[in-house]
Amino acid sequence: MENKHFLLISMPGQGHINPMFQLGKCLINAGAGRVTFATTAHGLTQVEAFPSLENLHYASFSDGFDDGIKPTNDPHCIMAELKRVGSQTLTELLLSLSKEGNPVSYLIYTLLLPWAADVARDMSIPSAFLCILSTTAFALCYCFFEERDGVYDSNDNRPPSSIEMPGLPLFTSKDMPSFLLPNDPHASTLIPIFQHHIQALEKDSNPCVLLNTSDCLEEEAIRLISNLNPIQIGPLVSYAFLDENNSTDSSCGIDLFEKSTEYSQWLNSKPKGSVVYVSFGSLAVLQRNQMEKILLGLTSNCRPFLWVIRPSGGTLEAEEIARCLDMVMGGGQRGEEIRRNAKKWKGSTLEAVMEGGSSYNNLNAFLEKIE
Repeated sequence: MENKHFLLISMPGQGHINPMFQLGKCLINAGAGRVTFATTAHGLTQVEAFPSLENLHYASFSDGFDDGIKPTNDPHCIMAELKRVGSQTLTELLLSLSKEGNPVSYLIYTLLLPWAADVARDMSIPSAFLCILSTTAFALCYCFFEERDGVYDSNDNRPPSSIEMPGLPLFTSKDMPSFLLPNDPHASTLIPIFQHHIQALEKDSNPCVLLNTSDCLEEEAIRLISNLNPIQIGPLVSYAFLDENNSTDSSCGIDLFEKSTEYSQWLNSKPKGSVVYVSFGSLAVLQRNQMEKILLGLTSNCRPFLWVIRPSGGTLEAEEIARCLDMVMGGGQRGEEIRRNAKKWKGSTLEAVMEGGSSYNNLNAFLEKIE
């Protein structure tokens, strides 16, 4: 492993960068000689401070928008440029690293970058797809294309009424990722990219999907994509988040946004397990009426909550939000069962990523095959 060089490439989204960064730390801890973490040129400029680790290096590729993507840019144009310019500059990066005496042994790419697998194949470099979606969501996408013989017809405006997956409940349209629905504004952009992801994996003579989950969490969904050689190595989060007594892993991730610590004193004043945490990620944009309904649902429940909102700031109704909160946080039998299960899965998940756990062993087995 000490002579292996892993190139990890990710889009500059908080939910993309951090799982990939955590994977980089795992690779280094497992003995990788060099790990290069790469994101877009503009994304790299947004990081205020890069975590410093031995054998970890940083690089960039271009998405065609080195000065940043403007809100007025057409999504189809953005994705087309990302593929065209990204493929070219990724190739240049691989050649440059090789010329420097640091040839890449293995390439790992994440969501929205399926063309990276094509570049790796053309340069005879093995690759793997790090799936940052839940395995169930990815399996839904896979089954969506399987039902269409692997081809998406942009003229077919019929929403999928339901998707059956053995061992799982029936998924209706309201249960599916929104971009699979033809009336979703992102469908025409994202569905072809997911199609490319699956096609790239199926073209590979030895495909590999690294899953950000553990054996115990999504067994049935993992089984559905078994022909893509899934490997459960998650959850890819800092041990500090999973075990408050673990002080060996202090570098939690890469921040694209300025950290706020104003809430810490308030949060520490609340009983353990009593605060509702609300976050819709760094990319989601909520309309004012949506924000108001969520706020009304939270406040009417009379429970302390911490809501992460960016400065720029199907919708659930306020009553439904309040009902769900009361069910989960309330004192009824159903709420107690949900909280008991959450603690159980937290324990199982922690065991999976610790030394000797299933995810820990799966990652080491994956690395042994590379050697």
